[in-house]
Amino acid sequence: MADARLKAVLGHMNNGGYQGPINGYSRFQYTLDNPVLSLEQRQFYEDNGFLVIPRLVSSQFLDACKERFLALCDRRVPWGGITMMRDISLAKNNTVSGERLYNKAQDFVYDEVLFQFCLLPQILDHVECFVGPNIRAMHTMLINKPPDTGSQTSRHPLHQDLHYFPFRPADRIVCAWTAMERITPDNGCLIVLPGTHKGVLHQHDYPDWEKGVNKMYHGVRGYDNHPMVELPMEKGDTVFFHPILIHGSGMNRTNGFRKAISCHYSSADMQYIDIRGTSQENIAKEVEEIAKRRGMELEFQDIWRFRSRLCRGHDPLPA
Repeated sequence: MADARLKAVLGHMNNGGYQGPINGYSRFQYTLDNPVLSLEQRQFYEDNGFLVIPRLVSSQFLDACKERFLALCDRRVPWGGITMMRDISLAKNNTVSGERLYNKAQDFVYDEVLFQFCLLPQILDHVECFVGPNIRAMHTMLINKPPDTGSQTSRHPLHQDLHYFPFRPADRIVCAWTAMERITPDNGCLIVLPGTHKGVLHQHDYPDWEKGVNKMYHGVRGYDNHPMVELPMEKGDTVFFHPILIHGSGMNRTNGFRKAISCHYSSADMQYIDIRGTSQENIAKEVEEIAKRRGMELEFQDIWRFRSRLCRGHDPLPA
């Protein structure tokens, strides 16, 4: 049987009008045969595009990740290839420092401490259910949602992660997103639109927010009135979700920070695609321009090759 908190989410969605399968289980498209997930869990992901696994990561490990992030914020350790990002409301503020200054550590794939999250056996055992035995870490982030300054820039617009990825197939990509502390609607928990993973990749643009939006926080339009589910989580809980699932997060209305650590995984057998002339062209140009300013003349696909790393199994043999 599913965990009681998974049942609670199922009950919440049923009360909201969600209709699951009536007789047995559907043919699985989004998960693979594997003894880790129950049939009920697989069906839940099949229908909704996300699945919460409680207490998957230990508090001790997450505390070590937090300490590493604080060391990065204070420049006690080199950043290497990590991009330390600031909330737009603090971009020109010279009065804050350390943890208060940075809202995200991105691309920690070559950091000896944080990358251990991507290699946790219990994470990879679940990831294998979605992508198969050959697993690459493609996109890594430690998110430090700050207390909102009143600008509401700590929120994240509704979006689909596949917008950022020039590789396919989408069904063999999954995000593992772990709460590093208790996460609630007050401090900006994830918001998901169940079932939207069955749709298509939509056009993404910067939202028209009066007080600005963070760099590369693209979003979809027309879903503000769609049924949404908030995902409050306890420290160590991990949600796995599909890259076409529409999701976002609210602003942090508390005086503390809201930390989470995540990795997008893909099958190592995936293929890079040409995104020229597609809805992804805008993000590709933006990412390439940022890389160029840092002295790297790379195409979008090559940037993603550089920021990925094998975690389990093997890469495909060259043709």
